[in-house]
Amino acid sequence: MTHISFLHRAALSAAVLGLAAGAAHAQDQKIKTKSSAGKTKTTVSTSGQSGVGITLANLDRSVPPCDDFFQFANGTWMKNNPIPESETSWGGFNQLRNRNRDVVHGILEKVAADRTAKPGSNAQKVGDFYAAALDSVAVEKAGLKYLQPRLDKINAIQDVAGIQRYLADPRNLGKGWYGLGVGQDAKNSNVYAVQMRQGGLTLPDRDYYLKDDARSKAIRAAYRTYQVNTFKLLGDDQATAERNADAVTRLETRMARASRDRVALRDRESNYNKMTVAQVAAAYPNLDIPLRLKESGLSGAKEIIVGQPDYLKEANVMIKEEPIADQKQYLRFHLVEGVSSALPKAYVDENFRLTQVLTGAKVPQARWKRAFAATDGALGEAFGQIYVDQDFSPAAKARAKAMVENMRQAYAERIQATEWMSAATKKEALTKLNAFVVKIGYPDKWKDYSKLNISRESALNNLFAVAEFNTMDNLSKFGQPVDRAVWGMTPPTVNAYYNPSLNEIVFPAGILQPPFYDPKADDAVNYGGIGAVIGHEMTHGFDDQGRKVDSQGNLRDWWTKEDGEKFMAKADVVGKQYDAFTPLDSVHVNGKLTMGENLADLGGLTIAYQAFMKTPQAKAGKMIDGFTPEQRFFLSYAQIWRVNQRPEALRQQVQTDPHSPGHYRTIGPLQNFPEFHKAFQCKDGDKMVRSASNRAKIW
Repeated sequence: MTHISFLHRAALSAAVLGLAAGAAHAQDQKIKTKSSAGKTKTTVSTSGQSGVGITLANLDRSVPPCDDFFQFANGTWMKNNPIPESETSWGGFNQLRNRNRDVVHGILEKVAADRTAKPGSNAQKVGDFYAAALDSVAVEKAGLKYLQPRLDKINAIQDVAGIQRYLADPRNLGKGWYGLGVGQDAKNSNVYAVQMRQGGLTLPDRDYYLKDDARSKAIRAAYRTYQVNTFKLLGDDQATAERNADAVTRLETRMARASRDRVALRDRESNYNKMTVAQVAAAYPNLDIPLRLKESGLSGAKEIIVGQPDYLKEANVMIKEEPIADQKQYLRFHLVEGVSSALPKAYVDENFRLTQVLTGAKVPQARWKRAFAATDGALGEAFGQIYVDQDFSPAAKARAKAMVENMRQAYAERIQATEWMSAATKKEALTKLNAFVVKIGYPDKWKDYSKLNISRESALNNLFAVAEFNTMDNLSKFGQPVDRAVWGMTPPTVNAYYNPSLNEIVFPAGILQPPFYDPKADDAVNYGGIGAVIGHEMTHGFDDQGRKVDSQGNLRDWWTKEDGEKFMAKADVVGKQYDAFTPLDSVHVNGKLTMGENLADLGGLTIAYQAFMKTPQAKAGKMIDGFTPEQRFFLSYAQIWRVNQRPEALRQQVQTDPHSPGHYRTIGPLQNFPEFHKAFQCKDGDKMVRSASNRAKIW
């Protein structure tokens, strides 16, 4: 499993990074601002030079930079860019994502129109998958034709043994009582291990089932409506549909009570519980794990890493206790819910009505955008090869690689200069830093889709084929050497990530363009953008959970006891700072849930600034558009986070996402950053300046 990525997951439809637009006008400028302390400051440019990568029109100069730098850097853009009806959030980041999507759209349309592709080739599979997903007429005509055999299979279950057989078959699609798969052993990263974990819920978080506030109740009501209407579409009458919906909700609520919350799920040690297969079989006999392993081709496994033992204990009891009829309705609903995107429009509409309540979206995404997302998820590396040939040059990859190495050097300097860390821990930290594997743009070894069969006959059958292919691909890893060339994101993805078990930082081609990186822009813009992203992913290797993994990707405590305690004391300062942020009335950021990302933001900014100060631009100090190099660095950082969000989406983000909202990803680190205060002449008492006693500094 990969580490939480740099940006919000696409499931939230949340765009939290900004896209910089064209060049500003070349002219001398005077910028007068007042701090919250009432002091006026004036910066004057006499260079007459115009820069690229920072959009001056986005600034709201009525807001002093020392009061709220996010608003100063982005306020006018936010006023002039309302959220489109099909979006739950809207930021400059959406523009970059849309730009990439438009490029890919052209590729997909061309491939889909070409009926001469060799059968079995990637081009045939991509073209047929996309064309089938677009073909709404065929989907409506098929109705439940391709789903019915799977519904019949569930309907034929008569007893607990039938439930066990169904859950044991890796070809069956839909949520089960638990998850089982193959992944790197966290304490022995050179081997793959069988892993079990909690699962089975539909709503985005366990708390939606358990809390009694008005928002949670409204979501549960919308979820019940979605369930009832889905069952009615399947042919149930009103009373039966309501009874079945209540059964599904009751089972999921019981699962939710046994589930660990998102903060607990961040704790790598407590989620690592290695047991022998015999111990697992004895602890959870009703799950019939030996049968599951046999059907999955994993009979050779001797051990299983159990993520959440208490949850599995409850799942074991549920399978025996709960009525078979109710369990069948659970399986039936989740089969349909999991493939609703490839079912007739009535099913899609019901699913979207729930999404509206959860996120505030007004209308669905265009069908081609949904078809693109599905194709990206199914065959992303197949058409990704075409994408990078068209949209990502070898020179861009080389430049990005050089920047990563500059950042690695800057990080090493910060580690060596750290006063609170002992020599022994510094040595281990530098070993880990130097061992970071860097992946840029696209895989060196592309994924092999030869065992995946795709046709234009049925979009639904294609989903089933992809699900089975991915499951079998995962299970086949057991007993094989660890594949260190694998990628967790497709090339067009506008994102980045750190994978602790591989000790790697990964930057797809999609993010290596403006506003993050622009070869036409000055170093301040690039280090404030992609530099901060690179530093962010590097810092994940040293955040509160990443620090528990060594240079080889193994879960191992390589810190001295004293250094570990000092680190956590510093991290706790950051946690308390974010706990106090309130994006909505009575809604606070969860400092524990967002700890890793907040530490990565602060560390990323620190390292990027350190690297930037080595550049000729920083040393020359020449102004551009009325701003010093340092000021442009911080403006670039702030403008990538510009975003408008619907209240519903913001609430969901705070409850479920380990990333803080964009506003606080900007001001949170900067409030702790003396270099920012100096650049904009902020003083003690300004809102962007934390008192020395409350200031966070780690690297």
